[in-house]
Amino acid sequence: MKKKCLIIANTYNAESHALSDKVADFLLKRDIACELFLFSGREQLLQCCSDFDFAVTLGGDGTVLFAARVCAPHGIPIFAINLGLFGFIAGVQKTDWQLSLEQFLCGAVPAAARSMLCGCVYRGGHCVFESIALNDFVVSSMTAVSLISVDVSYNTIPFGLFKADGVIVATSTGSTSYSAAAGGPIIDPALDVIVLSPICAFSLSNRPVVLPADGMLSLHVLPSRDSGIVCKADGQVAYELEPDDVVQITIAAYKALLVDCSRQKFYGALRSKLHWSGGINA
Repeated sequence: MKKKCLIIANTYNAESHALSDKVADFLLKRDIACELFLFSGREQLLQCCSDFDFAVTLGGDGTVLFAARVCAPHGIPIFAINLGLFGFIAGVQKTDWQLSLEQFLCGAVPAAARSMLCGCVYRGGHCVFESIALNDFVVSSMTAVSLISVDVSYNTIPFGLFKADGVIVATSTGSTSYSAAAGGPIIDPALDVIVLSPICAFSLSNRPVVLPADGMLSLHVLPSRDSGIVCKADGQVAYELEPDDVVQITIAAYKALLVDCSRQKFYGALRSKLHWSGGINA
């Protein structure tokens, strides 16, 4: 049976349109059918995803996050060509995508399995919202610089009250994103952990915590003076919360499969993006 590829191109990146034609032509010459999907930067419906053998994303890490939520439940590998700024997740550069894609098609480049999170919002004992995320779930105010109150527990162990601008629950993959900006640790993506990071906590006692991946974090939303609290998955899927809602977050049952996303490339991205000096005299 002929192989089939899903090409996901970010509509906000001018390069993605031209490159999508080149990728499609490259694959068609190898008798691989292609279907183009235009990603606008927010949550969209993608029908009949399960019949694709692999996906190619053209954009930045945000495009990969969308693809992961779509492809991971079906075990579809993602070949991510970086057209964005950071490229912590999209590891294939636009200058050498042909060689990497050829190697992937020949089975010479493996796909790295990355853990994802599953988040459920419970209201009155019933799940009213559910999503998965490759990077993180964030519970925060809908307006800037507004404190929220969240009672946090892990496997029924109380962590206490977090008063902060928000709370980030991230994967190892997501530790280089919003969590790092909030002061959280950078975690090797091969480590299966959950990272809890408060955003501008009111108390200095609320610190980032790295937790085992086999547990469940519960965030009980308490009433606050400012109305409007939201839970976001990967910054793209949003659900408005109410007081007494409980957000339960665990490691998802399936993993994202990222092609040519090795540990070497991860640390190479850290050196480049974080401007590591590499020596005491630099």
